[in-house]
Amino acid sequence: MKMNKTLLSLAVACGLVTTSASVNAAGFQLAEYSATGLGRAYAGEAAMADNASSQWRNPALLTYLEGTQISTGAIYVNPNIDINGTSTYAKNALPASSDDFAHDAVIPNFYVSHKYSDKFAIGFALGTNYGMETDLGKDFAAANHGNQASVYSVEANLNAAYQLTNAVSIGGGVRYITADGSFGAVASPQNQIPLVKPGSNLKYMEGEDTAWGWQVGSVWQINEANRVGFTYKSEVDLTLEGHATGAGFNLFKPAKHDIQIPGSMKLALPATAELASFHQLTDKLAIHTSINWTDWSSFKKLEANLSDRSDPVLIKEENWEDNYRFAIGSTYQMNSKLSLRTGVAYDTSAVSEEHRTATIPETDRLWLSLGAGYQWSEQLNLDAGFTYIIAKDAKMSESDLGADMFGGSFDGEVTGSIWLIGVQANYKF
Repeated sequence: MKMNKTLLSLAVACGLVTTSASVNAAGFQLAEYSATGLGRAYAGEAAMADNASSQWRNPALLTYLEGTQISTGAIYVNPNIDINGTSTYAKNALPASSDDFAHDAVIPNFYVSHKYSDKFAIGFALGTNYGMETDLGKDFAAANHGNQASVYSVEANLNAAYQLTNAVSIGGGVRYITADGSFGAVASPQNQIPLVKPGSNLKYMEGEDTAWGWQVGSVWQINEANRVGFTYKSEVDLTLEGHATGAGFNLFKPAKHDIQIPGSMKLALPATAELASFHQLTDKLAIHTSINWTDWSSFKKLEANLSDRSDPVLIKEENWEDNYRFAIGSTYQMNSKLSLRTGVAYDTSAVSEEHRTATIPETDRLWLSLGAGYQWSEQLNLDAGFTYIIAKDAKMSESDLGADMFGGSFDGEVTGSIWLIGVQANYKF
């Protein structure tokens, strides 16, 4: 995936998408920042100081990491998402289906932490919070509402933390995000508008941008066995610069159907927050919990500003809802070398049935996770995690006067599951 095509594309006809290739977190959000956390379904992350990757979810945890540490790894995402439904055009109902239309992806990460003194630490993190790619194909009978979409982003954090008291640490950081994306809708195979051939572009848009954000976090060590963490990431405002093309922008001017129109669109990546806890029940057993919130209700509509017209062009009404995620996990220290992890999480959908689209197969998800850590040497620790995500079957209905002209309305249902496999190496100097 090319690194700077942003969400203007998304912008256009389908709202927005989910991961570098799948739909494993709400909206187009990615949860996969480490294999360590993957093995416990990312339960308790804002309170867990495992290794240098901890700063991604809560920069205040840097004060818990001794010396200099490096963590690096990757998570493989394998979504298996199918859609089946009916496209109704001129009172004729035609089957509309696509199998396994969300692409696989590998999500890498890299983290460094350094404790300067007993109270002060800094860190650097490189990963991603947003991404996705879907391709329903030009033969999809409802392709007039959208047949492809992609989002890809890379985020770099520079973080610092300070221990205020023996019990309380605070932290914060600056975030630099670069993003690219694309969205396409084509005339469906049953289109009968003479000016537009089936399979030709109705609306295709792509764009890119970079932006800055920030994050803050805190940790309260209640006692030796109990810890609470809270973290907040700011909203990030993007102005996606790119171009648009397709008959949907110049319907009655066939000569201009393939001309690229410069344009931009404002898009906000939503604010997020997490409240987490860690509880050491025995010498060997700990449990940890998380509640996550994402401000998707700020995502109401998409508008594009194109160079050949004075007023913004409404791309799509979205009307998304805030998303919540609930997770509980446990860690069992089998012996001095081996630790075992497990977790379960429930991720609520940010989209109601009324606003769900085929290019964003967004629905409730249940996470089932297993993982392990192995202390290879005094300096080197290896982690692995595995998660199976069950996506709730979800209905959708798409009907828009403009899009319906080129293939009709669509009613369908999305089904599927996702496999996640991650590995990670952690080294202490």
